[in-house]
Amino acid sequence: MSSRARVLAFVAVVVAIAVAATTYVVTERREVRAERAAEPAAEQAPITEVTDGPRIVFRHTGLDSEYGVVAVVPLDDPGGPRAFTGVTCDRVAARAEGASCLVSDLGVAASYEGVELDADWQQVDSVDLPGIPSRTRLSPDGTLAATTVFVAGHSYMSTGFSTATEVHEFGGGERWGNLEKFQLVIDGREVNPVDRNVWGVTFVDDETFYATVATGDRTWLVEGDLTERTLTSVSPDAECPALSPDGTRVAFKVDVDPGRRIVWQVAVQDLATGDRTLLEAGPRGIDDQVEWLDDDTLIYGLPRADEPGVTDTWAVDTTPEATPRLLIEQAWSATVVR
Repeated sequence: MSSRARVLAFVAVVVAIAVAATTYVVTERREVRAERAAEPAAEQAPITEVTDGPRIVFRHTGLDSEYGVVAVVPLDDPGGPRAFTGVTCDRVAARAEGASCLVSDLGVAASYEGVELDADWQQVDSVDLPGIPSRTRLSPDGTLAATTVFVAGHSYMSTGFSTATEVHEFGGGERWGNLEKFQLVIDGREVNPVDRNVWGVTFVDDETFYATVATGDRTWLVEGDLTERTLTSVSPDAECPALSPDGTRVAFKVDVDPGRRIVWQVAVQDLATGDRTLLEAGPRGIDDQVEWLDDDTLIYGLPRADEPGVTDTWAVDTTPEATPRLLIEQAWSATVVR
């Protein structure tokens, strides 16, 4: 399957999830509020009890009055009571210093916005986004933010969508623009393909990051340099990377049935040796950018087949034989604040 077909198939799934979830919010949320106004959305905790220590931040997807609202649970009790922030997001990423929130407004004229919030969940900045929210990540110290959206209109795409990924200083400041404009280096050679797409940023620090680049009929794990404005290939066939807390490994999606149909599984690559481990007993069909719960465990979201708009967050150890386990019910776009 070509890189273009991969992008379109990837987009189709994510767009379908986004549209289904947002359609639910727009058409049903008022009825849900009326029907369940006297019912708590989930077992709840005061926000002050969970924002001082290590925690998991996520988008609540229970079909109730808090649908789409960002929630928080303690890292040591992910299945326990959740605290709600009052902020609604399609995608969210958090650090101790604040959070990046991508929002869709599917009114008469659809619009999309990136909202940045401080540690108390108060808005400090916002920017218009050029398309449907897909991914967002913050640098380890919270000073940089990355956003990926799906956009239409690129001349090299005959149908469907392509991606636009940008990095900027959190809360305003310097902006590096679309990463497609960075110099691309593949296998040691500078190339300038017109069909490139970039998505799924994961930061090393305030200068270096990893991401996915698609061009021709392949995808690549690339290392990005903000100072040099370069994207340099690390290895082929990797999508939506996530750097481990200790900085030694990167996890990503791989297609285990190339050339026939897309079947995503998760792999982990040692950055020093290049050795790659496929989580053979792990999730199949995953369409999310994984996050590291700790140095040995990954978390990711999966939609429920029988409840449109509802997702759960699962965990899996980074060994080939590890099987997934449910971590947080009714949760999506989870990040860990250590």
